[in-house]
This record gives sequence, C-alpha cells and structure tokens, in this order.
Amino acid sequence: MSTIKTLLVDDEYLALNLLETFIQDVPGLEVVAKVKSAMAALEVLNSQPIDLLFLDIQMPTLSGVNMLKTLQQQPVTIFTTAYSEYAIQAFDLNVVDYLVKPFPFERFLQAVNKAKEQLKLRQPIPTAPTSSADFLTAKVDGKIVKLFYDDILFVEGLKEYVRFICRNGKYVTLESLKNLEEQLPADRFLRVHKSYIISKEKVQSILGNMLEIQAHKIPISRGKREEVVQAVFNLTSPESSKADAESED
Repeated sequence: MSTIKTLLVDDEYLALNLLETFIQDVPGLEVVAKVKSAMAALEVLNSQPIDLLFLDIQMPTLSGVNMLKTLQQQPVTIFTTAYSEYAIQAFDLNVVDYLVKPFPFERFLQAVNKAKEQLKLRQPIPTAPTSSADFLTAKVDGKIVKLFYDDILFVEGLKEYVRFICRNGKYVTLESLKNLEEQLPADRFLRVHKSYIISKEKVQSILGNMLEIQAHKIPISRGKREEVVQAVFNLTSPESSKADAESED
C-alpha cells in the first residue's frame, strides 16, 4: 500500500505534537496537516485526499462527532479524546478505534494497525488483465467450434459461406469473407484476393502471383502483389524495385 496520508485534529497543541511524534515512528504514515479545529479540518478534507483521520471530540464551535456526521465520504477515523462516554457514538459512526487520553505508544500502534486493515478493505480489488482472444468461434455442422489463429492456414470465400483450411482439417460455416476480414487480427491475417484471406506466418513462398502454403496455392489479386510481398515477407517486390531503379536512371 502507498503512504497513508494522515490528518491530525485536536484543539490541544501538546496532543497534536504527541500524535505527530508517534506517527514519525510508524513507517508508511505521513502527516499532511495538523489543525486545532473541526472547521480547519473540513478545509483540509475538501482540498485534498486524506486516508486516516485522528480526531478529537471536544472542540469549540463544532465537535469531532458532529464534524464526522457532515462528511459524505469519511476517511478511516480514530477518535482521540479524554472522555470515554462517546464510545457508543463512535461505534455508530464506524470509527475504527477510540483512544482515551493519555494513551501509550503501544495502544496508539494497535489503533493504527486496525486502520491499516480497514484501508486495505477499501482498496479496489485488482482485476486480472484480459488478454485478447487467440481464436474465433464458428458454427460448423450445428456445433460451435473454436478456430485458433495459430491453426488457420487460410480462409476461402464460397459465396455465402467461408471455408477455413486449418492444420487439423477443413471447416465450412455461414459467413461472409468481408465480415471475417474485420474479425481476424490484421497483424496476422491478410486478404490477398477477393476469395482468400491468408495467415501471413503460414506462407512459405511466393511464385509469380501465387502464394504457397503447405501444398496449397493461393492466388493474389492483380495489383496486390507488392502489398502482399511487403506484408508477408517484409520486402519490396522485385517489380517495384526494378521500376524504382529505372526511374532513377
């Protein structure tokens, strides 16, 4: 947990100094401000976040009890008072502990440990990072199946249907190639022809306007060869390089 920002409120100067001295001996606590009235405390609370509040009860103008009742969101609070009769009110206000003056350091530390536990409970529960899915789902022969990106070699459009050619078989489902192009991750798949989407990493070679994936030959649309060569092999196509060289001449 990060540093616990603490506000001290007591109309007695010596009481404030004692609290500050105790806090200096506890790692992880930081005194943001120490004030002598509830009204001054409200100004601090309205200007910055406070995690832990040490609050005297008997103070002029506005008591600690009444001040706490005005807060919509109260910090974890420990009452520090010379009067024990307010304990029931403290319980009703969900105060974490009630220190009756004079209290020793050991009793103060016990209250701080309770406050730390309460602050832990207030922390939002971290959610596990959601990794992007590494598969898509398709309805094949009445079943919903997972088609993992690593297994897909290429996809062929068949009018209203598409056919997935995978390492472990072929799967036909009702889908358009256009919709599928939007679903598949662009960093792994590329539409090379009006009827074909290929897995970039599965391409083994290119010959003319045909890509080779295992025993399959996939056509490349006219005018797309340079884009495909760049995307799949990270190279400029020979034709483009030749044209660039001729233009320099």
